[in-house]
Amino acid sequence: MKKVIDVQIGEVKAGRGKLMVQSKAIGSCIAIVAYDAVKNIGALAHVMLPGRAPADKKTREKTKYAANAIDAVVNRMSKLGSKKDDIEVVLVGGGNILNRENDTICNANIESALELLGKKGLKVRARAVGGTARRSVALDVERGIISYKEGNGSEKQLWRA
Repeated sequence: MKKVIDVQIGEVKAGRGKLMVQSKAIGSCIAIVAYDAVKNIGALAHVMLPGRAPADKKTREKTKYAANAIDAVVNRMSKLGSKKDDIEVVLVGGGNILNRENDTICNANIESALELLGKKGLKVRARAVGGTARRSVALDVERGIISYKEGNGSEKQLWRA
């Protein structure tokens, strides 16, 4: 039986083997889902804000920010045995769910994640971003499958290792 781990806003969770890592109610936030098919290791970060946390932020609040969360994903996967070159990434979220014309945080989150992942040399293999729908995402670590839902829709496979 698979262990299921729910990842809340600002959290980063990683593991290996018979594990399902998931995040629900993703609006303007970005879920950064990372997978290493060589070592069968996965991680998920639920990012709320673009860029890097101010230095005075409490440690547990820093992973609400894209740069800090990406660093944490790489560090936690490395501690489990991953090599950075083997980590592949999928992005989910960044939706303007309130459909506001002046809402820029959703696009800022998408752009920040893409830029920071690129600077780290991490490969983005798939994405379900933008639009106006809320999303949820799940990573089946054992099988290397990332699936997602938009709104009340049915589950769709986004990427498979």
